[in-house]
Amino acid sequence: MLALAVSGCGISAELDRERNPERRPTPTPTPTPAPSRTYDAPAPAVPAASATPSPSVPGLQADDCPASGVRMTTGRVDGAMGLRSMILILMNCGTRPYRLEGHPAVGVLDGTGRLFPDVRSAEGTDGVPMAPADPGPAPLTLAPGGSAWAGLYWRMGNKRGEYLRVTPEKGRDAVTFRPLEYLDVDEHGTLGTTAWQPAER
Repeated sequence: MLALAVSGCGISAELDRERNPERRPTPTPTPTPAPSRTYDAPAPAVPAASATPSPSVPGLQADDCPASGVRMTTGRVDGAMGLRSMILILMNCGTRPYRLEGHPAVGVLDGTGRLFPDVRSAEGTDGVPMAPADPGPAPLTLAPGGSAWAGLYWRMGNKRGEYLRVTPEKGRDAVTFRPLEYLDVDEHGTLGTTAWQPAER
């Protein structure tokens, strides 16, 4: 076996001499790198639109300026130690001055537009533990484009209020609208309100 191996080595050397009699070093071929492939990152998935439309609530505030000349919105809910607060914002979107004095009356509705009948709206904040004091009413005149705000306070509960129905003051039409965030109210709780104040510009 060893002789066969040596004999095989001799044949191989002889073939090399025939191919390269001057014994030049045989260049080692440089491997050609495989062409690189570029992969495009997949586009992020776009969430599908909700299949459940918003419920139809009677008297819901329209997107444009209503006939009353005012629109309502809110700030976001703030809270600590069971106390919740939110500001109500009234904007004069009409073309004439809007006079306002006193406290808003507030009703809370569930997601179907049903009013929580036992949630009581109170002028002032004395009925809501830990709520700040009410500064008291003063007459306001809002020029077109002007706005005013009032504080809304309540204690945390297990009912979810999705809509508000706000009467800016006695004798005015109520405005029903969806606040920026839902209210976690007690079904038999009290909503304390402060008087309207001019918004800072």
